[in-house]
Amino acid sequence: MDSSSQVFGAAEEEECQSSESGWTMYIGSPLPGEEDDADHGEYEDFGEENQDEYDDHDENSDDSMASDASSGPSHREQSWEIKKVGRHEAKVVRNYGSNYKAKKEVKKNRLENKKEKKDEAEKGTTCLVQGSKIITSICSENLVGKCNETERNSLVKFKESLTDPSGRLSSWTGESCCTWKGVSCDIKTGHVVKLNLRNPFPGSVDGNGLVSELGGMVSPSIINLQDLSHLDLSMNNFQGSPIPEFLGSLAKLRYLNLSGASFAGTIPTNIGNLSRLHYLDLSSYSDKFDEPVKNDIRWLSGLTSLRYLNLGGLDISRGSSHWLQTINMLPSLLELHLPQCQLLNLPNSLPFVNLTSLSVLDLSNNDFKSTLPNWLFNLTSLAELDLSSNYGLGGQLSRYFGNLCKLKMLNLKNNIITGTIIEFISGLSNCTNTSLETLDMTHNQLTGNIPNSVGFLKNLRHLRLRENSITGSIPQTIGDLSSLEELYLSDNQMSGAIPESFGKLSALVFLDMYDNSWEGIITEAHLMNLSSLKEISIGKFSSNISVVFNIRSNWIPPFKLRFVKIQSCQLGPNFPTWLKNQNELTTLVINYARISGPIPEWFLKLGLHLDELDLAYNNLNGKPPNSLQFNMGSNVDLSSNRYKGPLPLWSSNLTTLYLRDNSFSGPIPLNIDIELPFLTDLDISRNSLTGSIPLSIGNMTNLTTLVISNNLLSGAIPTFWYNVPYLYIVDMSNNSLAGEIPRSIGSLPAWIGQSMSQLLILRIRNNSFTGNVPSQICSLFSLHILDLSKNSLSGIIPTCLGNLSGFKTELKPADIAYEGRLQVVAKGRILQYQSTLYLVNSLDLSNNKFSGKIPLELMSLVNLWTLNLSMNHLTGLIPESIGRLERIETLDFSINNLTGPVPQSMAALTFLNHLNVSYNNLSGRIPTGNQFQTLTDPSIYEGNVALCGFPLPTQCENNENPPSSGDKDDEDDLEKLWFFVVVGLGFFLGFWGVCGSLILKKKWRDAYFYFLLGIKDMILDSLNKCAFAIMRKA
Repeated sequence: MDSSSQVFGAAEEEECQSSESGWTMYIGSPLPGEEDDADHGEYEDFGEENQDEYDDHDENSDDSMASDASSGPSHREQSWEIKKVGRHEAKVVRNYGSNYKAKKEVKKNRLENKKEKKDEAEKGTTCLVQGSKIITSICSENLVGKCNETERNSLVKFKESLTDPSGRLSSWTGESCCTWKGVSCDIKTGHVVKLNLRNPFPGSVDGNGLVSELGGMVSPSIINLQDLSHLDLSMNNFQGSPIPEFLGSLAKLRYLNLSGASFAGTIPTNIGNLSRLHYLDLSSYSDKFDEPVKNDIRWLSGLTSLRYLNLGGLDISRGSSHWLQTINMLPSLLELHLPQCQLLNLPNSLPFVNLTSLSVLDLSNNDFKSTLPNWLFNLTSLAELDLSSNYGLGGQLSRYFGNLCKLKMLNLKNNIITGTIIEFISGLSNCTNTSLETLDMTHNQLTGNIPNSVGFLKNLRHLRLRENSITGSIPQTIGDLSSLEELYLSDNQMSGAIPESFGKLSALVFLDMYDNSWEGIITEAHLMNLSSLKEISIGKFSSNISVVFNIRSNWIPPFKLRFVKIQSCQLGPNFPTWLKNQNELTTLVINYARISGPIPEWFLKLGLHLDELDLAYNNLNGKPPNSLQFNMGSNVDLSSNRYKGPLPLWSSNLTTLYLRDNSFSGPIPLNIDIELPFLTDLDISRNSLTGSIPLSIGNMTNLTTLVISNNLLSGAIPTFWYNVPYLYIVDMSNNSLAGEIPRSIGSLPAWIGQSMSQLLILRIRNNSFTGNVPSQICSLFSLHILDLSKNSLSGIIPTCLGNLSGFKTELKPADIAYEGRLQVVAKGRILQYQSTLYLVNSLDLSNNKFSGKIPLELMSLVNLWTLNLSMNHLTGLIPESIGRLERIETLDFSINNLTGPVPQSMAALTFLNHLNVSYNNLSGRIPTGNQFQTLTDPSIYEGNVALCGFPLPTQCENNENPPSSGDKDDEDDLEKLWFFVVVGLGFFLGFWGVCGSLILKKKWRDAYFYFLLGIKDMILDSLNKCAFAIMRKA
């Protein structure tokens, strides 16, 4: 908006400011698509619908002549004839899209104005503004109208109750309140009809860095604005204040928007008195300031004129049983938005459907556990239907969707919809002109094929079917979807060849077919017309290749890709030359593509600024591409290639660097902390790096993953753990490191409370560490993988290891989301974990020089999967309480000096599938039953000459009872003692409780004996009757 319209009418005596084209004052509301300071973003959250649809001004009301000094040009193409404004006559022409007549009128008015004296023009001038659209504009104090004094004072009080850090209301001074920013008045009466105080900077900060949110309280003075029809306080911050009840007294209100304004508490029911209301938005209602408040919505039934309703995020669970019946009483409703409203009940039927005008229905993110209701198919005006993320919404896609021929968007993602999409598409094909543009069925349980009839959906732009169980191939008719922009088929069970008809999809922008079982050859014909393509994802993370790209080396594609993810597809043997013109790439992932040789020089000169470069699992060699430019927070993965030479340093913007499984040699650079200051993940394992671990790694304070295993590193572990508190994976295994384990690895510095308190995995196996395990390691409470095996550690096993709570509880993805590629010794072999690594719980102290007994405290680690104490010098008994390790799968106590029996409690370990107690001094009968019936390998027990029973060939003597430990005998004796004590006490109390009372109380004794005599007489009488009956029959 130009400056002249902003300052116009600021004071009665102020002159109109002129510009080259004359005087301007905008009348009415902005054109669709045009914005100004006051109305900025008013409808931005509600799609691209015409802003007039829910306007609070009727064409025949006086409100239609309201003027807003801060609003844009009028979009009402009416003819206004205004005579004798000041000393001039002027006629405002209609906007018919032609500028010729307007220019002629402007020229004529300018000539007339030159003939008038300057002082005669000060009271008012009317002129026309020319442009692409001719907008009626009048600069006249008479047309603005003089502000009503009572209403001006009310506005002043309203302003005083608010906080305004950025001075958005600084124009609210002077007498003419109709020119204040955000205030609109009726031209005829001068009454305030509109307050638009929506925060134009929803991110809280304006262009000058000032907080732009209004706050404070809403003053009751606003009820004096009895002609107010439009109130917008959205996107401000009222810090949990309740919605004022007096808003229900603004009887002429037609537009009320309080969305995102941080109101809280119960919704006042007298809002239901606003019978003229067309538009109501209370979405993003805040519950962070207090306990969540459950609301009912019966008050909505009074809003019979309502056309737009948005209660998104408001807890209306108190109305869960009758919400649909209440909404069904609003016959004029066009849009209904109830996402995340804690609704539980989605009725399957309605006695009658009163919502036939409804075009938008959003019930997403509730908790419906039902099938798709039948009444939906009577909403024949429906254009958008969103039932996504209810997670319990099931059933099948019905052919009755064919009743909804106006449907443009159907979103059912994150539910449990079953069956195929064949009936659904068949139903829509009955429509004369199918309108469907978006179909989102992501993360459901769909099965079957994509039918050929999908080609009937000519207007389809977005097809999202990922994360289902769809089978079969892509139909040839996919090429008939000429408007298709998005195709997401990833994470299904599809197979077969990619049809060449793909080449017809010239509008396609996003193509995701990842994690299926495609096969065949992709040629230029598949890609030649995809001129709009920006992202492509195909293949799966596997070494098995079933798709081959057969593309000429001189072929130039018509697209400019930003995102490429191609895995398990043969692109080699050379680096793909069709990438030569792809200078807009930000993500390039090519794995298992059989590419060999160096990365070509032309690729390095494309001038790319990458977010991710992943060329792992190929046969690349030569110079690593560390000269490429990377954006902040970028990732590089060149693992499993054939790179040699010193470890390269990369852009300082990197956060993850994976160079494992190459042939890099030499030391880790001493300045790695300076060159890679933002690094969070470093994996340089499986190389030939030498030297010691540089102390500078301790300066990489953002580091979360440090994997330097399987190298030739030597020396001691530096004491740098104080400065890397966010580490959750440390793997130094399979090197030549020596010395003692630093006590600082589990120390408690005062400034952070606990060094490396988030450490989940610590592996230093197969090194040359000596000495005792420091007790400080027990401070790493979150550990769920601890591997100290194959060292020369000695002393007793610390009993405080029983305090490691990470082995007692199960990590869940919601608690810690991480993946890592790690090899763990379990079930007697080396297993590799990746996506399920967070589930693994392993304690491995094997192949050391530990002595003493197995600590009883270890038996409290109830979530342990693997416990390996083999190849040490442990003595004593296997604890009877070992039966508490209910989740244990691998148990290895072999090659120690353990004595006594195998505890019978081990038979209760139902998950146990790998056991080794060989080469100890165990004796007695091997337990039987449960899991021991499956442990049939005699080598489990070999080297224990005194053991007998299945599966050993040595049979136990017949009179030999299953052995039990001394502790067990003591427990049995104690149980017998308590048994006799309890029985004796019970007999004593029972006997004397009855007999003692009869002895002491004569009345009780007499009554008792009378009772017994009565029972005796009844029995005798019954016997006599039976005998008499028998005699009569005889």
